[in-house]
Amino acid sequence: MIYDPRRFLLIAGPCSLECEKVCREVAEKLVELRSAFPQLNIIFKGSFDKANRTSLSGARGPGMEAGLELLAMVKHEYNFPVLTDIHEAAQCERVAHVCDVLQIPAFLCRQTDLLVAASKTGRCVNVKKGQFLSPQEMRYVYDKLALSGAREIWLTDRGTAFGYQNLIVDMRSFSIMGKTGAPTIMDATHSVQLPGAMMGASGGQREFVPALSRAAVASGASGLFLETHPDPAKAISDAATQLPLSELGALVSDCLEIWQIVQKRNA
Repeated sequence: MIYDPRRFLLIAGPCSLECEKVCREVAEKLVELRSAFPQLNIIFKGSFDKANRTSLSGARGPGMEAGLELLAMVKHEYNFPVLTDIHEAAQCERVAHVCDVLQIPAFLCRQTDLLVAASKTGRCVNVKKGQFLSPQEMRYVYDKLALSGAREIWLTDRGTAFGYQNLIVDMRSFSIMGKTGAPTIMDATHSVQLPGAMMGASGGQREFVPALSRAAVASGASGLFLETHPDPAKAISDAATQLPLSELGALVSDCLEIWQIVQKRNA
């Protein structure tokens, strides 16, 4: 099992595995955090293919082979478990040879064949709640995974869409989804997206990432999902929502303090 309830789960990394330099800079920062905060359970994340871009011209990343090479480098040189998105059942076995956690994107959370294939790899499966689902409906997603033999299941909220290029986070989601017994995670950076708001690309309100992160942890989330980049303005995707790498440490420290208070109250 990767999840440890005695440690705060942090999934962090760049949106896209755009190059080795960015991956190394982020991994080195995560090494610093691991040394400073032993209570952290850190998973490095990065996507080899951003397959749901708003526009056909949107940058998609390095592709599976190059992306898995970068993830393997981080895993072996920096000693982090690694996570990436999968989009098709045929990708699961290949990705599972490298990655410790297979992530199901929100738009695909009800795709039964994909969930079953991910479960059968024996790897941990993290599912993003679809923007179109209530937290109560994630019980059925969880059941598909559990009945297919998933070894470990995590559930992540990234907000709910009501149209008009915005997302809303219901802080009750973590308690509701947590009734499954699975760890619940707040995707704080995707939750501040403004989908399709920039004429064929997603915008965002990065200034709200800290507030949503702290609120989710106080509400009982088991961990955070944070996309971070050394220079978000130059990122090939999600430039408006990724947290500057220089700000990651302070936010994680704040959230860890809140998590420890919640843990004491629940003890």
